[in-house]
Amino acid sequence: MKAAQRSPWWWVPTLYFGQGIPYFAVMSLSLVMYKNTGFSNTEIALYTSWLYLPWVIKPLWAPVVEMFGTKRQWTVALQGLTGVALALVAFTTHLPTFFQASLAVLWLMAFSSATHDIAADGYYMLALPQKEQAAYVGVRSTFYRLANITGQGALVALAGILITRTGDPRTAWSIVFGLLGVVFAVLCAWHFFMLPRPAADMPARVKGNPFAEFFLTFAAFFQKKGILVILGFLLLFRLGESQLLKMAVPFLLDPVAEGGLGLDNTQVGFVYGTVGIIALTVGGLLGGVAIARFGLKRCLWPMAFILHLPGLVFIYLSQTQPDSIGLITVAMAVEQFGYGFGFASYLMYMIMVCEGEHKTAHYAICTGFMALGMMVPQMASGYLQELMGYRNFFIWACLATIPAFAMTALVKIDPGFGRN
Repeated sequence: MKAAQRSPWWWVPTLYFGQGIPYFAVMSLSLVMYKNTGFSNTEIALYTSWLYLPWVIKPLWAPVVEMFGTKRQWTVALQGLTGVALALVAFTTHLPTFFQASLAVLWLMAFSSATHDIAADGYYMLALPQKEQAAYVGVRSTFYRLANITGQGALVALAGILITRTGDPRTAWSIVFGLLGVVFAVLCAWHFFMLPRPAADMPARVKGNPFAEFFLTFAAFFQKKGILVILGFLLLFRLGESQLLKMAVPFLLDPVAEGGLGLDNTQVGFVYGTVGIIALTVGGLLGGVAIARFGLKRCLWPMAFILHLPGLVFIYLSQTQPDSIGLITVAMAVEQFGYGFGFASYLMYMIMVCEGEHKTAHYAICTGFMALGMMVPQMASGYLQELMGYRNFFIWACLATIPAFAMTALVKIDPGFGRN
């Protein structure tokens, strides 16, 4: 089958699975790795949150991706670089300066991954017409989250098994990151051969001075109608969820005496990283279907509630500290399903905002503001948790969702957008 005639099912799932691997390696696996090797919640939250910075500032070089080379070329090349970075983490684990060296390599991986996101998201919008974009938004979200199952589920559980067998968390995590490097090399080779070559995928035409074009691209975004509301929505919609997300795994791993649930890596990998992410995946698929059926405008309010209200399960778990693995599993499944279902609306909102000229760069700007809205609250989340304790922290995190509902009331959406 010719590449131009190839079904999106050949490449959309693997493209977004590949987009998710380095992100979750940086933002989730590193968190568990540092927790296993004895660092505090304050240190973990502060330093791993700084790794969000490349996703925050990636709009600064998004126009470069748009002006030079095709999105396909950028995507494949950056997957190769990210695979190398994943493998390099494995070599840092036994260094005397493990913490600093691993953070430096993760920083490199974050920059490579953030740039890959620009290219891959731009490629998605160029390779598919708008109606198919809406139809496949659930698919891309689903396989992005399946990367999370691989990371927070299978690989966290594998690390737990390896820690038990070797008695050395650093050796265990060296093996895990080495395997990730191999997986990413395979994905890179697959996309080199399988990604279609859409006619629209070409460098943007530069009219006159390329530096002037660079700044005009940014100016065009900030001249969009209702830009203050757009920015408020992007920054505040995930204010509470971002803090809860950063402390979820430490809460599951910390001993009962310290307010946690006292699970081990294997249990966390099953409860949160497998069952929870499967529920999130199902929620993401159904969210995409709902938007394609009813349109984003009709779905936004229900999805905002479904995304945020299940966070109340963390209040329940922190107050009761149940020892039933079945109960904890059900609670995680409910919370993750709601997150997956509701997050589809956030993705489609960003696609709507960046419609028009420079959509690749403008989508990158949207995701940069999304990352900023995650990074800043998460930097303080570890300190707040240790100050308040898990019980009061999760109450605070749920109260912090109120601005999301305020911004949902202000955004304006075309009634037909996203509907097939």
